[in-house]
Amino acid sequence: MSNTEQTLSIIKPDAVERNLDNEIKQMFIKNGFNIFKEKKIQIEKSEAEKFYKVHETKPFYNDLCSYLSSGPIIAMILEKENAVAENRKLMGATNPKDAEEGTIRKKYGISIDKNSVHGSDSIENAKIEIDFFFKD
Repeated sequence: MSNTEQTLSIIKPDAVERNLDNEIKQMFIKNGFNIFKEKKIQIEKSEAEKFYKVHETKPFYNDLCSYLSSGPIIAMILEKENAVAENRKLMGATNPKDAEEGTIRKKYGISIDKNSVHGSDSIENAKIEIDFFFKD
């Protein structure tokens, strides 16, 4: 059995607003990810606060929550072997200026906040984040 993992990816409001969702999805597919499920939604700030609860003590928390709830997002479950690590590699550094060439954030990110995509940072968090958006 291969160690196929699932990870959560969010195409953030800045990228959806610029109609980059299909280009970003194509980057995932070209890099061997299967998009298992996806949905376009807009969340309330209170939901963003729950989602980003891990960051609630950080100075950027409020802005982050306001931003994630500022427009439609696309939440996706991506599948691949080592999906969590592979997705983080493909996304690139949080700050697009520091991201490597060929990464999503280098290509599409505007700033450290408007960096176009979110991805789970661990297998444990991937499960929590997937449940957050896709609990039946």
